[in-house]
Amino acid sequence: MKKVILIGLAILVVGFVGYQWYSSKTSTQSVTAQVRTAVVQTGTLAVKISGSGTVQPVTSEDLKSKIDNNEIDELLVTVGEAVNEGDELITFTDGSDPITAPASGIVTTLTVGAGERVTNGQVVAHLTNYKNLQTVVQIDELDIPKMKNGQTVSLQVNAYPDQAYTGIVTMVAEEGVTENGVSTFDVIIHIDKPDNLKVGMSVEASILTASKENALFVPLDAIYTANDQKYVIATIASTENQSSGTEQINVKLGLANDDYVEITEGINGGETIQLPQLATGSTTTTNRQGMEQPGGGFGGEMGDAGSMKRSGGMSGK
Repeated sequence: MKKVILIGLAILVVGFVGYQWYSSKTSTQSVTAQVRTAVVQTGTLAVKISGSGTVQPVTSEDLKSKIDNNEIDELLVTVGEAVNEGDELITFTDGSDPITAPASGIVTTLTVGAGERVTNGQVVAHLTNYKNLQTVVQIDELDIPKMKNGQTVSLQVNAYPDQAYTGIVTMVAEEGVTENGVSTFDVIIHIDKPDNLKVGMSVEASILTASKENALFVPLDAIYTANDQKYVIATIASTENQSSGTEQINVKLGLANDDYVEITEGINGGETIQLPQLATGSTTTTNRQGMEQPGGGFGGEMGDAGSMKRSGGMSGK
C-alpha cells in the first residue's frame, strides 16, 4: 500500500513539473513571436528644443546721475509709482537736465532726497517693468546652431499648469558658460501675454526650430542600419502569387525629433512597417534593434527568411 502511494505521488510531481515546463515554453514562444508594427504617418512633423528658466523683467535698471556735485531740487515720483518712458523723475536746482525714465515701469527704489548732492554715476533710483516680461533658458551647445531670433516658443509655467503661454526668441548669447565639461548658452525669450505671471516663477520652454507639413514619418526605432544604409522592414500582405512576409526597404531620412523621423524617399504613407520586438525568448539576449548603437548607427540588419530588399526610390505622398 505504501509503495502504491509513493508511486502516485511521483506521478503527480512529474505531471506538475511537465505542465509548468510546457506552460513556460508556450509563454516564451508567445512573447518571442509577438510582432510590433506601425503605420507610416503623414502630417506635420515639428522639431523642438527644450530648456528651463525663470520669469524675468525685460526692464530692470538702475538709474544713475550723469552730472557731478549737483543739488537735487525735487523728486517728482515716489516708490511704487508707475511712470512712462521719458517722464521726469528728478530735477536739479541749477537747471541741469533732469533724470528721466528710460522705459515704462514701476519706481521700485529711491536712494536720494531733495537737497542732497549727487555725483556722476551715483545710483539714484531703480526702475522695473512687471508687465513686460521674458525668460532666459540655458540651451546645450549642440543645439545652439539651430537657435535663431524670431523662433516661436511654447511656455509652461509651473504655477499655472493649465494655462498655455507663448513667446518668441529675441536673443541668443554669443558666449557660453562651461560647467563640468558641458557648455550652455543663454537664450532670451520674450513672453507674449504675461498675464498673472510674476518675476521669479519657474518656466519650461519648448522652442520650435523646424517644422514640415505633409511629411512622412515613422517612430525612431523603426529605422535600421546596415553598411551605412538606413532601411525599414515593411510587411507584405499575402496575394495570389506571393505569401505574406517582410521586405527590407532602403530609405532616406529628413527631420527628426525625440519620437519620430521623416522619410523623404523609399516608402509611402499608409504602409505598415515592423518595430523592434520588446522581448525575446529566455535563451537569447534582448536587443532593441533600430535604436542607436555605439559605433554602429542604428540596429543591425534582420536576417528574416521571408525578407526581401528593395532600394528606396519612391517619393512619399
